Amino acid sequence: MESPFNSVIRPRPTQLLPQLLIISFLITLTWPCIEAAAATQELLKGFEATPNPSVSSFQSLLEDSSGKFSFGLLRVNSTELALAVLHVPSNEPLWLANPKTLARWSDRTRVFFNGSLVISDPRSRVFWSTGSTQGDKLVLLNNSNLQILGNSNNDPTVLWQSFDFPTNTLVETQNFTSTMSLISSNGLYSMRLGRDFIGLYAKFDSDSDQMYWKHKALQAKAPVIDGNGPVHIRVEPDGWLGMYQNGTTPVDVESFNSFQRPLDGLLIVRLEPDGNLKAYYWAGSSWVVDYQAIRETCELPNPCGPYGLCTSGSGCSCLDNNTDFSSSGHCAGSGSLFSNDLCTDPNARKEVKVLRKQGVEVPFKELMSYETMSSLEECEDSCEKNCSCYGAVYNNASGFCYILDYPIQTLLGVDDDSKVGYFKMRESAKKKKMDAGLGVGIGLLGGAIVFLIAAIGFGSYKIWRSQRGVNRILEEEAGGVISGPYKDLGSASFRSIEMCSGSNR
Repeated sequence: MESPFNSVIRPRPTQLLPQLLIISFLITLTWPCIEAAAATQELLKGFEATPNPSVSSFQSLLEDSSGKFSFGLLRVNSTELALAVLHVPSNEPLWLANPKTLARWSDRTRVFFNGSLVISDPRSRVFWSTGSTQGDKLVLLNNSNLQILGNSNNDPTVLWQSFDFPTNTLVETQNFTSTMSLISSNGLYSMRLGRDFIGLYAKFDSDSDQMYWKHKALQAKAPVIDGNGPVHIRVEPDGWLGMYQNGTTPVDVESFNSFQRPLDGLLIVRLEPDGNLKAYYWAGSSWVVDYQAIRETCELPNPCGPYGLCTSGSGCSCLDNNTDFSSSGHCAGSGSLFSNDLCTDPNARKEVKVLRKQGVEVPFKELMSYETMSSLEECEDSCEKNCSCYGAVYNNASGFCYILDYPIQTLLGVDDDSKVGYFKMRESAKKKKMDAGLGVGIGLLGGAIVFLIAAIGFGSYKIWRSQRGVNRILEEEAGGVISGPYKDLGSASFRSIEMCSGSNR
């Protein structure tokens, strides 16, 4: 009799034995594979890797448990190498170990973990390292934080982490403290914290550190109290940048477009190469702008480049009115003055020319220092006598004189002729080379013209001598009668004289 469909059949022990042996055998075969997969989520002491020449972009060494982040070797410009943490879905670098100086992408470059994470280059030996940490393993957390862990007394301790050394990006839940700096990828701009504010700074030369944007804590929910420690900020997953001093109550909330809206993708804040601070979230296939600190182009620190003029609604032009910004993409004088040239190079002072311009204003003037002076002439004179002054902008209405102690960058165009700019500039090396070439060309052309005139004169003299000789012959043969000048030797009158002379013979 057949058993019902839902009845339970209990196998005999002798029937189970072969099945158990097969399962045990399969587990034994797959166990090394499971270990190998798990090993990619931590690197132990003794790990070493070299760049793979067949890899064109990124060579992964370590992954987080979610698979969203990866740590490895990022290939830059095909010949250079940076240690990086990537957001895997977008292939976007979130952290770089060595952004300022890159190692070579070479099979002689080594990356190893000996308790510290090290890049070794045959030229410089230790190219970069995390310092003398005595860690046991390297792990990547599912928030993109790379950590070196020690295991003293079976108690894992964080000895080093990438979140303490941000480059140009902050990710959600990452703390940014007053001891840190966020630096744009081109190295020109930085973000730092003050007592109760966030500041963005521009490095227009080796000595300048000009603040161009400042956000002060509103302190609506909690005050900033002196003596209670420095403030720090954190990117919150529900769409805002929080500033804290102590505890969990923020002293300031800078909200994003996604404020208090649930997001499935990663939220980041990045300092861009143009100096703007922006927030993005990953929407599954692309990054979406969620916040930007500076909304107007002309409010950026240097949108039109050196000696540029940014006018709201019109865009970029040039201070000298002679250079077409749209065709060249830059203005005259760009890069012609370098840091401290006027102070360290006496010859540079002789080459400086002055450019004056009405209807200009300094950018971010609320964050710039100024002196009150009685006249434009006094403002210009103070800059002219100061070798570290590259220019000045004077407001005739207020008497404010803004001294620019860094190479001239973009200024603002305004419809107010009482605001006058005084700028030092010198001709670029290219212009000097062109002028020198033009001088040589003019000299050669002048020499050629002189030679040509001399040749023509000598030829004319030879022709004149020949003409006089012919005339004397004609005078002798024709009884002193000359019919016209030498240029008419082929005329009918000359032929008639010649024929008549022949007939008399």
